[in-house]
Amino acid sequence: MFSSISRTITGIAVATSLTITGAAYANPSMLKTFQFDHPIFQHPHPFATSHMVIQISGNDPAIWSLALNNAENALKLLGNDQTQIVLVAFGPGLHMLLANSPVADRINALNKSGVEFDACNNTLQAMARALGHVPKLVPQAMIVPAGIVRIVQLESHGFSYIKP
Repeated sequence: MFSSISRTITGIAVATSLTITGAAYANPSMLKTFQFDHPIFQHPHPFATSHMVIQISGNDPAIWSLALNNAENALKLLGNDQTQIVLVAFGPGLHMLLANSPVADRINALNKSGVEFDACNNTLQAMARALGHVPKLVPQAMIVPAGIVRIVQLESHGFSYIKP
């Protein structure tokens, strides 16, 4: 009985810390600024002619590597200034953006090239409830309210959808 009450109190504390305007997060966040009709970006590319959103929804490092290869190839062939790429991770795919990710160095390098990495807040909250704490993300991750909504938002604004 006591452990059940303790888990409930812990769950409430975690949920409360997550809902206090994102204060528990060390990463940049769109939680207060997200507007479906007006997408904002960590790395704006006002002169980009190619726009891509890449979905990561599986916990599979081979797929993560393929997605990062897709981004690298697009940047090489189309040019950094001409290409805007947003990678959105949600569900089990959020593991890609955890601080101990095996692809953290590649994420850092691509972020320096202007690729945005968005982390789903809904998934982050679910993970926090399961773990009892907010998992640490790579510093390049931008927290968005919901990964799937971010993808739909970007598609509705002309982004090509890629799912490796």
